[in-house]
Amino acid sequence: MMDDIWSQIFDFSDYGQLLALLQNSIIAGAVLGVVGGLIGVFVMSRDMAFAVHGISELSFAGAAAGLLFGIGVVEGALAGSIVAALLIGILGARARDRNSIIAVLMPFGLGLGILCLALYPGRSANKFGLLTGQIVAVDDPRLNSLIVISAIVVIGLLLTWRPLTFASVDADVAAARGVPTRAMSIWFMLLLGLAVAVSVQIVGSLLVLSVLVTPAAAALRVSKSPVVVPLLSTLFAVGSLVGGILLALGSSVPISPYVTTISFLIYVVCRIVERVRRGRDGRRHTPSRSALPWEERTERA
Repeated sequence: MMDDIWSQIFDFSDYGQLLALLQNSIIAGAVLGVVGGLIGVFVMSRDMAFAVHGISELSFAGAAAGLLFGIGVVEGALAGSIVAALLIGILGARARDRNSIIAVLMPFGLGLGILCLALYPGRSANKFGLLTGQIVAVDDPRLNSLIVISAIVVIGLLLTWRPLTFASVDADVAAARGVPTRAMSIWFMLLLGLAVAVSVQIVGSLLVLSVLVTPAAAALRVSKSPVVVPLLSTLFAVGSLVGGILLALGSSVPISPYVTTISFLIYVVCRIVERVRRGRDGRRHTPSRSALPWEERTERA
């Protein structure tokens, strides 16, 4: 029994042939890792991890509708993500309003997506893939669209990196300095919607957080540098996605468990590094008893 389960999780008998056939998936994973690593930094600084999940649910609904009506999964996912991003960005100016709007959108998007999948007469693998991701569906047209959308997101982030960072760290001070924080918020939500739409194509709507949140959260545990954090976040995201794809090639299990496991392990390691570093800093800044003044030593004795 255990041998059968293990062979389903890790089976590298035809690994070389599969690796040659799924080059598009590996490229897609690397591109998506760059997008997720960069935009995840702003997701964390703006405290919008919950928004990522909300957008992913409407992206899933749009993808399912695109699958049902023959519009296209990519087109449907983009439409759902953009609608959700605009609703959250325009109506959710305050954190309290934003969370309530997301809480309303999430069950609606999930229910609508399940309805579309229930009505879809095609293969069940396509239905399951929208939720948990699939690595065999990245053909040349889909890879090209993913690269184009990812390039739009990355270029959009780079062009507005400084004002977006300023508005994310302290919106009130940024507004006082003339930064259009409202426009920046809507702009970021649009970029986030595009990032979620392409992420759903690879890891599925249920596990988008492992790409757009966990790598950045891990990077923030080991560094506070505005330069190092985006680099580490991108490295962690690319490593999780490409590593997950390489492991998933040799199994019949969807890609998502591998990606999420690698991403989670990176986060755990970063937490351990942070704890060890804090312990060292604490011991370094705690004076020894012999270094204390004579009066304080007497009191402690």
